Order: sequence, then C-alpha cells, then structure tokens
Amino acid sequence: MPIDRMDHFTILTTDTEKTVAFYYDVLGLTPGPRPDFAFPGAWLYNGGSAVLHVVEKGAIPDGGGVLDHIAFRGIDAPSYLAKLKARGLKYDLRRLPQSGHAGGTWQLFFFDPSGARVEIDFAATETIEGQD
Repeated sequence: MPIDRMDHFTILTTDTEKTVAFYYDVLGLTPGPRPDFAFPGAWLYNGGSAVLHVVEKGAIPDGGGVLDHIAFRGIDAPSYLAKLKARGLKYDLRRLPQSGHAGGTWQLFFFDPSGARVEIDFAATETIEGQD
C-alpha cells in the first residue's frame, strides 16, 4: 500500500497576508478555497491543487521551525491505522467538516522518529470502523 501522491506542505507564519503575497509574487501560487478552520491562514494553489497551506500563529514555536507538517494522499485508511497500532505509534484521526472545500476528508496525523509531523489524507468516502 504505497502512498498515492504528495499532497501539500504547511508552513507557519505570523503574517498571512505578507506570506501569501510572497508566494504569489515569487512562485505564482494563487490563494483559493480553504475549509472553515477555527484558526487564520490561507491555502495557495498551483494547477488546481492546494499545494501550500499557510497557518497563522501569534509566534513561531521555539525549536519548531516554520514547517508544520508534510501531507500525503492515501487510500485504505484502515490499513494505515492498523500499521500504526501494530507499531505502537500514537496518532490523531480527524474528519473535516462535511461542508465546504475538501468536505469530509479524513486526516491522519502522527510523528516520525525525528518529531516531524506527518499527515495522510483519505477520501471522505472511505469507511473507518468505529468512526462516523
């Protein structure tokens, strides 16, 4: 069960507007639809895909850097959950709100051995036992 594709990177900023302007100016990434998260930020698109997620924080965490996590698109969420459980790895499984862009997408978060946060996104149509 290999990863299907790279999905996006997320960076932290203290100034969303300035960051969006930079990536638009330098890389030509364009702002677009973003789920109604409870925190400020933006999604920047390239070729119809949201490749850079910007999350605004009051301050950048010490030792955390500006790269928040890397994300992949996967299939067969139950197999990944079983793999993490078998290895004794802690994880956080979330589901985006059904409304809006990417509605209902499953998000699986965990950490690599160096402390980098990894996300695997699964289609809203996937069935995960014990989850709604």
